[in-house]
Amino acid sequence: MLIVLLALSLTVSVSAQETTDVPQEVKPFIGKDMSALACKSADLNGDGTKDYVLVVETSASAADRNSEDDRTLLIITRGANDELKLAKSNDGVVFCRGCGGAFGDPFDSVEVKRNSFTVVNYGGSAWRWSETFTFNYSRIDKTWQLVKAVSESFNSLAPQNLKRKVRTPKNFGKIDIADFDSSKIK
Repeated sequence: MLIVLLALSLTVSVSAQETTDVPQEVKPFIGKDMSALACKSADLNGDGTKDYVLVVETSASAADRNSEDDRTLLIITRGANDELKLAKSNDGVVFCRGCGGAFGDPFDSVEVKRNSFTVVNYGGSAWRWSETFTFNYSRIDKTWQLVKAVSESFNSLAPQNLKRKVRTPKNFGKIDIADFDSSKIK
């Protein structure tokens, strides 16, 4: 029975990713043989218009779901003529399908708000971990920069013993979303 419930939960997780609601105007940014994992909208650059954070990955059959293909986060902004354009992208902020350990796919969510977005990755086994990265828009540099990286870990048998490490630009300097590499800030 446990195996059936586990298989059912994996199926629900996979199908939820495959049915991400993507507005028609954003679909041209999803490349051939790609699928959308997440699409969120907010005024990401403070200009009063609706922009998007889109996470895409290489389309794969169910047999390939554990591959370590990179995923790409795209920041799509609206220009003065109301046309969407790709502003920035990054291949490392959203962890790969197979990077979550026994827990499975580590991509948890993208949260957006005005001038800011956060990516949450979560995985592990008996030892659980999460990596959360927050980027804010800089009007001076006209880009999104890492403002906070939070690492958490705990043993699933003792979640009250949470270990948490918060890093800010004081620890890692100025990092543009296009140059972000999680391995360089640990």
